[in-house]
Amino acid sequence: MQNAPRSRDPRLDFFRGLGMFIILIAHITGNPWTLYIPARFGFSDATEMFVFCSGMASAIAFGAVFNRAGWALGTLRILHRIWQVYWVHIGVFSVTFALMAAIDISFLFPRDEIGALNLYPFVNNTAPNLIGLLTLTYVPNYFDILPMYLVILALIPVMMALARLDVRLVFGLSLFLWLAATFANLGFPAELWFTKPSTRQWFFNPFAWQMVFFTGFSLMMGWLPAPPLRRWLVIVALALVVLSVPFAWYKIIGASEFVRAWRKDWVILIDKTHFGAFRYLHFLALAYLAWVLAGPGGARLRTEGRLGQLIGLISKVGQQSLAVFAISMVIARVLGAVLNAAGGGPLAAFAVNAIGFAIIIGAAYLVAHIKHQPWAKPAPKAPEARVAPGPPEAASAPLAEQVRA
Repeated sequence: MQNAPRSRDPRLDFFRGLGMFIILIAHITGNPWTLYIPARFGFSDATEMFVFCSGMASAIAFGAVFNRAGWALGTLRILHRIWQVYWVHIGVFSVTFALMAAIDISFLFPRDEIGALNLYPFVNNTAPNLIGLLTLTYVPNYFDILPMYLVILALIPVMMALARLDVRLVFGLSLFLWLAATFANLGFPAELWFTKPSTRQWFFNPFAWQMVFFTGFSLMMGWLPAPPLRRWLVIVALALVVLSVPFAWYKIIGASEFVRAWRKDWVILIDKTHFGAFRYLHFLALAYLAWVLAGPGGARLRTEGRLGQLIGLISKVGQQSLAVFAISMVIARVLGAVLNAAGGGPLAAFAVNAIGFAIIIGAAYLVAHIKHQPWAKPAPKAPEARVAPGPPEAASAPLAEQVRA
């Protein structure tokens, strides 16, 4: 088995950072900028980018631990990460809920923010749904990405154990779980603790979405070879991306009865909850084109000038994706409330998105600074004070006597 690479990949940081900006735009309620994000022109969206890049990053962060320290300690490292992400999820829900409640109580905004997130079941029946929140059996749609990530993280030790036997077992289990989620409804309940019975499952089914995660994980671990650079592959990828536009663009969907009927009849191929097959193919095509455009080892991302500064800024956001994601999920709802109160015009939309970008950029740099533990660095030595020479007896006298003198 090959060791996972330890150095950062500029392509990983850049595209993960790009995904963070897109995710923020997509989660600001009523944001007109969402009409221009990639999801409006194809089957896949920034979620695939986030999960795929998380798989690559997990291979870098955890793969070497398994290979160097063994399966038991590698699993312990995964459990530590699960513990961290779990509390980030609880924190994101708690802070967002508190902010939405504060906005509603203030009566400064026209929209019912608690109702917009469908959180009244939590308000009106708190005790059982608090248990559900802590056990991940109550998962509102807005707060569903991190629970999905937790389950996928828990699968890493299983996949690492299978890889020691035969890497093909990893791909076999991944495909089996996707099929079971898609056709056998394998998943987790999202409202188990509701007083009324509910069949709703997590919006992002982890047993389906693990496939794109472990695609990125396998590429970075060396279980899958890097795709070859071929002209015909570029043409095929471009064709897949272009041909998907008429079936994904809202203007064509609204104008074409044929497209609407096709999307209804073949929803299983583009379903987001169960990670439809066309979403996977569309994302692979986009990922291949991005890989080609970035150049060998991401060489085209290592540029100078203002473009290089912009790439570096986006990459910095990508390096702190968990913290940035958590912050963006919180501020997106606040920014959406502000945008709604401001009338949602172009100028208000620009201001709200610009503020959101500034916050996640600032958060990324702050978290990076904190991770470097600046308090652990030795303080610079102060220059020694120079004392004017005096009589020998004065210099040898105690300080108190010198002061009195």
